[in-house]
Amino acid sequence: MGLIAFINSQHEVLERLRDAYQQHGQRLGYTIRMISSEQRIQETLNYDLPELVILNCADPQVRLSSLAEQVRTDSWLHSFGIIGLFDGSRQNEDEIAEQLRELNLLVLLDYSRIRSHLMKCVSIILGNRQLIFQREVSSHFTDRMSGSFQIDNDTLAVPIYAGIPVTNLAQMGLIQPQDKLKLQLALSELIINAVEHGNCGITYEEKTAALESGGSVVDLVQERCQDVEIALKRVRFSWESDGTQTTFTIRDDGDGFDVAAVREKTRTQDLYSQHGRGIHMAETIADELRYNDQGNEVTMVIRHREGEERQAPQGFSGEQTLFPQPGDVVFREGERGDFLYYISSGHFSVHHGGKQVGSITPADIFMGEMSFLLNNLRSATVIAETDAKLIKITRKAFVEVMKQYPHYGIFLSKLLARKLARSNEARSS
Repeated sequence: MGLIAFINSQHEVLERLRDAYQQHGQRLGYTIRMISSEQRIQETLNYDLPELVILNCADPQVRLSSLAEQVRTDSWLHSFGIIGLFDGSRQNEDEIAEQLRELNLLVLLDYSRIRSHLMKCVSIILGNRQLIFQREVSSHFTDRMSGSFQIDNDTLAVPIYAGIPVTNLAQMGLIQPQDKLKLQLALSELIINAVEHGNCGITYEEKTAALESGGSVVDLVQERCQDVEIALKRVRFSWESDGTQTTFTIRDDGDGFDVAAVREKTRTQDLYSQHGRGIHMAETIADELRYNDQGNEVTMVIRHREGEERQAPQGFSGEQTLFPQPGDVVFREGERGDFLYYISSGHFSVHHGGKQVGSITPADIFMGEMSFLLNNLRSATVIAETDAKLIKITRKAFVEVMKQYPHYGIFLSKLLARKLARSNEARSS
């Protein structure tokens, strides 16, 4: 089992987390350990190496400035992500984010959402572990940051998915703090549109009738998802950042819609109208907003704020970038393992002896590391199943990065240990 550290001394917050864990968290296979004293916090972060930290930002016993300074000055502590909990009745979310700017903050959750959303956050992050390391990777290894989610038709979870990349951009100083909430809301609305109107096929008239009769869109979506074919549809939410801008893409499995007609219908509506709100909000904040011809994919471009020059990453920024297409072979069984691949996006199948034996996703961070580190031949063939992006890393570049950032040796060791454990579980079953 893995470890999640819970930095907290307040009984009420503990009870909320305990309720959430009992309802939704036990199947995650992780132990949550509560710590409160500064000494125990330091010991846990230094020696127990949790992948995820849940931090009570409103706890009077926890000095956020001290914690931030400790992590900032000790690079060995950078290999975990943080979910921050705060009391919205007396704390400002933007101020907390600024206090924790030096830390790897992934999500901020109000106390009121602990029971309903905390374990969903944990599940999403642990299912996409590359998110934990993305800030360090983009700062030190490569000048691009990217990610993607496959989102099911759960509208209540959408703000979590939208919040993760937006929080990351704000923490890195790429968007103004006052734009963070606006961008998160705009992305959330566009994703919800993709669920409601795209995957579930809910029309303008059906939504209006449901709301006027006292129903909710959540109920309407759940009703549509009784149809197995609709329930299996997904929304693909992806993003990619370079030095100047971030591009978000949202694509659903629906038939699309007439974008021009909807824009015309909502042109004179209030921003908070129940119809067309996603398009309206996105248009107010996006530097570019465009749809494909079918109307089932929207792309939103946000240009990064000016005036803050970012130091160019040194590690792998000069390495070759590959863009495999479905069916492309990344490497074959029996080839020399001279390169390691950092997985930026895409899904891959693993084949040994002509049979598929596994799969690889961005959550695995790297592929080909075993033969690369041991100077062995490849033990399997890897084939791209979707459009993908890889960074091909030479042995020289890898060694130089390990010299400069030795704490990543622990990170790589944890990755290898996790893969071995997963392999052993597969064999035993």
